[in-house]
Amino acid sequence: MTLNWKDGFTIPTSRLYPFQWNWDSGFVSIGQSHFRLDHAILELESLFSSQWENGMLPHIVFHSENETTYFPNHDFWDSNVNPGAPLNPKSSGITQPAVHGFVLENLLNKFPNDEQLVGFVKAIFPKVVHYHRFLYTYRDPEREGLMFIFHPWESGRDNSPIWDDSLDRIVINKDELPHYERRDTSIAPSDERPTAEQYDRYVYLLQLGKKYQYDQPGIYKESPVLVQDTMMNAILIKSNQSLINIGKRFKLDTGELEEWQQQAKRSFAEKLWHEGLQTFASYDLRGGHHIEHKEIGGLVPLYAEIASSKQAESLNNYLQSLHKRGFYICPSFDVDSPLFDSKRYWRGPVWPQMNWMIYHGLNYYGFKDTAEIVKNDLIELVSKLGFYEYFESQKSLVNDLETGYGGNHFSWTAACVMDLLKT
Repeated sequence: MTLNWKDGFTIPTSRLYPFQWNWDSGFVSIGQSHFRLDHAILELESLFSSQWENGMLPHIVFHSENETTYFPNHDFWDSNVNPGAPLNPKSSGITQPAVHGFVLENLLNKFPNDEQLVGFVKAIFPKVVHYHRFLYTYRDPEREGLMFIFHPWESGRDNSPIWDDSLDRIVINKDELPHYERRDTSIAPSDERPTAEQYDRYVYLLQLGKKYQYDQPGIYKESPVLVQDTMMNAILIKSNQSLINIGKRFKLDTGELEEWQQQAKRSFAEKLWHEGLQTFASYDLRGGHHIEHKEIGGLVPLYAEIASSKQAESLNNYLQSLHKRGFYICPSFDVDSPLFDSKRYWRGPVWPQMNWMIYHGLNYYGFKDTAEIVKNDLIELVSKLGFYEYFESQKSLVNDLETGYGGNHFSWTAACVMDLLKT
């Protein structure tokens, strides 16, 4: 993480991701706190310097406008089509998982008496609440208590197969799509990255967001991709509860948070559990049905303490079965699906920040043996292959590998491993 520190914030890794990423910074802050609490605080302060007037917290913050190795850069996003977007720093026009509430509680639990941290948490508390307000106002127009996303990049699980059917609704006209040049495939192997066809659709949705200034009702009316995502909503619920805990601790107003939380937990439990799959499954609002795949987002409700004891047992049994079959857990997609790809971005590899959340979730439900496997699998992968962005999930293949996948010297990998080692 020290290697990627940029005087106030941390980049995920050089070249491939040269700016500040939203949920990356949350996990990085947890890792930094073990050796530089002041850097952990600065990380979040820097991120929230990009918050929009409507509360939206963008998924990329372009602190430097001179960096040209990444696409889409700030000029392609053109976030200032929204008058509430800050002129400086520039940012993207979409968001990412709302980890910040639980990150703040994690820091407070580690350093409950640190005056600087306590002062910071009290100061940033209303900003985080304002971000949650954006999600429940602009992304939940039917007031169900479940927010939607319209771009796979918002989910953090960029090209998971769960988006395939929604993306297939998009008919690409190359003449109408703006010219662009990808940079990721010149840095990382193309067989680890999204395909060209997928990227065209990502750009289409970016343009759609821009058309409606990234927050107008037209997105809900027009977007072919409109999903109530399990992970996004579970993390939001987890952070709601953390903010409620913080608010009660410091005698701050939590009324709005408690109203959101009551409705969100009920709606999540009623709508997103799929009895046939025995997992939580995202809901396709445009199609009016569950997205029927087993994937990593369906396990995150363990961390948010949403699952019933019976549901948690089903999820634990699923992970144990994967372990017995020779997989590192937790693979990001159903290993029995024809869409499973243990190498390609979010279609099967193991991801450090996911293991961190699921480890804590399993411990909450008392599945300590499985939690230790999740923890030790990640540590073993990093020990063998290095601090990469993500990792091969098939044990039979790892012995023939020398590296992990994606970017090297990856910040959230270091942060999650450090925190797990100290847990």
